[in-house]
Amino acid sequence: MTVAEKTRPQVAIMNAVHDLPVLVARDEGYFKDEGLDLEFVTTPGMAQASTSHFVKFDSVFDRPLDSVYNTGGIDQYRMCEWGIMKRAVEANAQGLRGRKIVALGASMSKFAIVVHPDSKIYEPEMLKNQQIAVTPNNGSDFTTLKMMEGFLEPEHLKRTNAGSMLKRLEAVRDKKVPAASLMEPWISVAQKWGMRILIESHSTRAEAAGDDMDGPTLKKLFRAQARAVEKLEKDPRPYLHYLARETGGLLKPEEIQYWRLLHGAPAPYTRERWDDTYRGR
Repeated sequence: MTVAEKTRPQVAIMNAVHDLPVLVARDEGYFKDEGLDLEFVTTPGMAQASTSHFVKFDSVFDRPLDSVYNTGGIDQYRMCEWGIMKRAVEANAQGLRGRKIVALGASMSKFAIVVHPDSKIYEPEMLKNQQIAVTPNNGSDFTTLKMMEGFLEPEHLKRTNAGSMLKRLEAVRDKKVPAASLMEPWISVAQKWGMRILIESHSTRAEAAGDDMDGPTLKKLFRAQARAVEKLEKDPRPYLHYLARETGGLLKPEEIQYWRLLHGAPAPYTRERWDDTYRGR
């Protein structure tokens, strides 16, 4: 679908841990309360047990969400802050559809580095020259760098690609890789399987949009998400089924460690924030 053929703004839904405020705002009618008529576009994500997509370190624009966005099938989406920065800069350099960061997102997703329960690795610095399975150039990759930079020099920090969250967790279980970086619901799966957690950290989302998403529409979109955040912070349990579903039956909603979920109302994205984060990576 081309931009000219669109009748409604198209909002992406991918991994539930990142998109839970969007799902809640949709389910509770908060977008409609703002007068928004949106189309929700679901794309495969690394948190979904059913995903078969294998991403590469040297390319981001052939991934499902990026491909759909570049062809005009999505107008607005969220991703880890560093991932969107990379895409914004490289899309401009490559002459692809432009995207800009329009807000700090509502989900501060938790990531954790886990190892096999029989591993002789007990603290982060013991991962020196050991492979950590991540999603290249996405949240688990960048958050792994953030978590580990205080323990290891860059030349001793090794990351690899073992596929989806399920595939990399299976790789740790089968001792094919020493460690993996995971987000919920897969941290909860790792705990259920008896894995050892070495370190955890929250990771901010950023909201991206194309030039055809105007300011008033975005303001309504984020106001609806802010209402959803209030509901989630009071009690996220009615919505944990979205995360459990991604595990393909490995977890029941009540088994998810929901205390790890953290949300805040979308906030303005400043030039100072861009400069600090861009230089920091």
